[in-house]
Amino acid sequence: MAEQRKIRVAVIFGGRSPEHEISCVTAGGVISAIDTDRYEIVPVGIARDGSWVLYSADPAQLAIVDGRLPEVDASGSEVSVPFDGGGDLLVDDGDGPRRLGGIDVALPLLHGPLGEDGTVQGLFEMMGIPYVGAGVFASAASMDKVFTKTLFTGHGIPTGSYVAVPDRAWRTERKRVLDDIAELDGTVFVKPARGGSSVGISKVGEAADPEAVTAAVEEARRHDTKVIVEAAVSGREVECGVLESPDGGAPDVSQPAEIHVADGYDFYDFEAKYLSSSSLTIPAALPAEVVAEIRREAARTFEALGCAGLARVDFFYADDGRVYVNEINTMPGFTPSSAFPQMWAEAGLDYPSLVDRMIRAALDRGPQAG
Repeated sequence: MAEQRKIRVAVIFGGRSPEHEISCVTAGGVISAIDTDRYEIVPVGIARDGSWVLYSADPAQLAIVDGRLPEVDASGSEVSVPFDGGGDLLVDDGDGPRRLGGIDVALPLLHGPLGEDGTVQGLFEMMGIPYVGAGVFASAASMDKVFTKTLFTGHGIPTGSYVAVPDRAWRTERKRVLDDIAELDGTVFVKPARGGSSVGISKVGEAADPEAVTAAVEEARRHDTKVIVEAAVSGREVECGVLESPDGGAPDVSQPAEIHVADGYDFYDFEAKYLSSSSLTIPAALPAEVVAEIRREAARTFEALGCAGLARVDFFYADDGRVYVNEINTMPGFTPSSAFPQMWAEAGLDYPSLVDRMIRAALDRGPQAG
């Protein structure tokens, strides 16, 4: 009897966004967890210049070493994408392109723009390749914090106050925009609307301080021409993991995790997330009724945005006892030490099993066409 062929998984990582390095770290963790008895790994790195290269499957090449974050070396064999719907990739070792062989499923471990925002998802749709995670629209809507908040409001999902700062408005109506921001009153967070990993975020102590707000908006605009300014919520930061149900039912939801920002950090910024001693409590020490509300809203958020596969929903548990949904991440940080895998490990789903479940869900679903 012929030996059954392994399922070929294209693990895509790196990318052109500011979250390039974190994507590489995520890929290293996932590659180390994939069951190579069942799956054949095809590692594809996207360099900062946008070139795709066939990469090493050695997780050590994608690890943080002495505080130095990894990045994709663009010197490998070039990978290109045909659009004939054959589920294949082309690789050029210097002697001209050749077919790499059929890809059964793509695992896009890309964070931020040009990866988590529907662009790569649309590419896989055109190729006819199933992929892990949300489809084109859900990815795009979840990436844009302004549209996310609009959808939250439309579905009655509680969220905090904010002001959207589109490019044209900032250039031509700055005084009006600053006046709108001042009405948020008190501390605000200024963010790129389509970013992640807290890149480009500033905390401003007073919304009515036009000089401080202007400096923060300009910093955010270095990463995205569209900016969002959010009123700070005094309370505790909580996260919750969501997984698509394998039987087509309601999504599965983890127990919440509470974030404890390391000493010396004013908020949960990039360095506090990835290069400090910030920690999690899983499950979060919250009243039972609050836990139930957070889990219910996590599932509702996942379904309201039409997500698939996985997501992490971020919350504030305010000092006044109310729960607010802050945002949703359709490809959350996925290193072994990240919140999402830890929450599922607490539920009894270890890291390799979690990766396997995501791949199987994508294979069962097939291309999403939207």
